[in-house]
Amino acid sequence: MPGVDTSLAFRPVRIAILTVSDTRTIETDTSGAALAERLEAAGHKLADRKLIRDDIPKIRSIVQGWIASADVDAVITTGGTGLTGRDVTHEAVTPLFEKTIEGFSVVFHMVSYESVGLSTLQSRATAGVANGTVIFCLPGSTGAVRDGWDKVIVHQLDSRYRPCNLVELMPRLTER
Repeated sequence: MPGVDTSLAFRPVRIAILTVSDTRTIETDTSGAALAERLEAAGHKLADRKLIRDDIPKIRSIVQGWIASADVDAVITTGGTGLTGRDVTHEAVTPLFEKTIEGFSVVFHMVSYESVGLSTLQSRATAGVANGTVIFCLPGSTGAVRDGWDKVIVHQLDSRYRPCNLVELMPRLTER
């Protein structure tokens, strides 16, 4: 049965959060704030938090800086995963992936379907690995962030989660 094995030690992960939005500020960024609160409540470390407009080169530059840093183990973006012309997080981040975590999108949509029904089709939520760093790209709504963190990401970033988790793979993600 999957779940947390409390006999194992918890290993905190250093997570950077990037909100992509043309309309929010750090003060009005409820999705980024929800992620920051949740990851710290789970025992992880907030490595950095930024907000940027929908701009491919700027988004990519921030994520590249984080995946090059030894101080960041995982990146979570929120926003810019929709279908409109200004939704460019997918285009900015996916070219950085060395490997795509295809199951994340599938599971996220299953979870999202429970909350928003067929509207989940409008999201291009994705995840991958770049330079040994796990990257999750979530939609910008606070509800989608809650679903993504509470029902998927929190478990995969918990070193005690069984039968397996991403934390135990992190030391091996740069193998050649």
